[in-house]
Amino acid sequence: MKTNVKTLIAGNWKMYKTLAQAEKLADRLADRLADKLPADREVLLLPPFTALGAVAFSLKDANRFLLGAQNFYPAQEGAFTGEIAPFMLQDLGCTHALAGHSERRHVLGETDGLISRKVAFGLQAGLHMILCIGETLDQRKQGKVEHVLKGQLLLGLTEAKDAAVAPETLSIAYEPVWAIGTGEVAKPSDILSAHAVIRKTLEEMFLDCGGKIRILYGGSVKPDNAAAILCLDNVNGVLVGGASLQDDSFAAIAAAV
Repeated sequence: MKTNVKTLIAGNWKMYKTLAQAEKLADRLADRLADKLPADREVLLLPPFTALGAVAFSLKDANRFLLGAQNFYPAQEGAFTGEIAPFMLQDLGCTHALAGHSERRHVLGETDGLISRKVAFGLQAGLHMILCIGETLDQRKQGKVEHVLKGQLLLGLTEAKDAAVAPETLSIAYEPVWAIGTGEVAKPSDILSAHAVIRKTLEEMFLDCGGKIRILYGGSVKPDNAAAILCLDNVNGVLVGGASLQDDSFAAIAAAV
């Protein structure tokens, strides 16, 4: 199933790039893709907080480029040392944000409850949210893929389910934890089955728009596999990690057909 919204090519830069490096990368991407981005695509860059302003400036004249944040705290303001509020991100030009990335779940200990609060609060604040879900290798070996994905969706969207969700404001990124930064890529059959579970669950949760919400694949996406992944059913974009840190590789992914 392909949605009516544009295919989303998102680059998560994680904790990489100084201000100057981020600005240079954004400039090069905007230049490389100026006339090569397919009409049905849009590109989302997710730099570290320190580079958001510089990247926003680099993208000010770039067509179909979007800016997003890797994280935020679900509050308007307050005594939350070290945290960033959605309106602060929007003040810098951000339209999107991530929640539930596996590194925040498994490295930084974020719970499903906190992730659910982030998704709902981000949507209410006017951000387009990308909820990341995915199983570990042990969970896959135990045959728990469907159970894990449905559970993370139901818990992660608990609070958002009661809000008015427009399909273009919410995306789900399937990221098998064992494929992130490892060079391992899920087989087409694995992606198809996982995305089918996600689609069915979304349709059950959001009767009016569950079939239109974008589902992205993330996990060692590279120029040589991007086109094959993007043509799969229920794949409406990709969330790219390491390959998004170089302009040549990420531009090739964004323009892949």
